[in-house]
Amino acid sequence: QVQLVESGGGLVQPGGSLKLSCLASGSIVSFNNMGWYRQRPGKEREMVANISVGGWTNYADSVKGRFTISKDNTKKTVYLEMNSLKPEDTAAYSCNADVLLSNWRNINVWGKGTTVTVSS
Repeated sequence: QVQLVESGGGLVQPGGSLKLSCLASGSIVSFNNMGWYRQRPGKEREMVANISVGGWTNYADSVKGRFTISKDNTKKTVYLEMNSLKPEDTAAYSCNADVLLSNWRNINVWGKGTTVTVSS
């Protein structure tokens, strides 16, 4: 089995920063494409940022210039550095990854999520 476990969420004031981590466990060789998604109150889940195996990144317009996605294939971890946080960033953040297994099969998995609350 493969699991993704997010951490780093919490309460932060507007303008503050948080760094989320997503650690993968299981019979994993490496990450391929991976990304962060969020679901804001009353809204549908949306893509926040993603990064390819080659390091190419994409961001939602709402977070460009404020959020940075990165990865460490050796540590089997993907990160989301969030800066200049706004109340509108309050959401449940979850990670998603295309994972290469030891049997050389590529699967897509989701984490349970971590909550970020931006408030004074």
